[in-house]
Amino acid sequence: MTLKDFEADIIKKLGAAGFEKIQNARIGIAGAGGLGSNCALNLVRTGFRKFTIADFDLVDSANLDRQFYFLDQVGTDKVDALKANLSRINPSIELDAVKIKIDKGNVAMLFGNCDIVAECLDTAAGKKMLVEELLRMKKFVVAVSGLGGIGSCDEVRTHRLKNNLVMIGDLKSDICHAPALSPRVNIAAAKQAGVILERVLLGMQKFEKMA
Repeated sequence: MTLKDFEADIIKKLGAAGFEKIQNARIGIAGAGGLGSNCALNLVRTGFRKFTIADFDLVDSANLDRQFYFLDQVGTDKVDALKANLSRINPSIELDAVKIKIDKGNVAMLFGNCDIVAECLDTAAGKKMLVEELLRMKKFVVAVSGLGGIGSCDEVRTHRLKNNLVMIGDLKSDICHAPALSPRVNIAAAKQAGVILERVLLGMQKFEKMA
């Protein structure tokens, strides 16, 4: 199978106009852990190719139970490892892999040219800061709150809080007390990707109607 075959399959499913929208959208992913790496995986498989992904961490063996990395990548920068893995799906991706700790002072620099940003950070304080800064920039944000634990996967839901803010999760579980495991992490990441796909293909009008 060639890249042309892969793209032809996406066009068959989404149409030429939809494929063009996906190809032109730049997606920011704040954090390359369980949420960020798997959200990016789903987006690349759907035809997205322009990304800015920021994270300061290294791949650890403890990440392999839920993140899109492999044993031979332990000890490498997450953003570089993720870029390598995503490029195996689509070698034509345009991915700015930025090794940096995201803070209030660099959000605009990192994600100012992104159409949509997926919030994929680990801490409540970091999530709050990032969402506030992105909303101030009038970005469309897909955030996550509550994905820890075992079972009750149907509780990981999509909550449309504002026209430009969607929250994924059960809104109650805390990974400090309920483990972050692959099933619920991947469900949340896939839902993030699904909201991004919907937003790009159907536009803002869809979200205004559902708000």
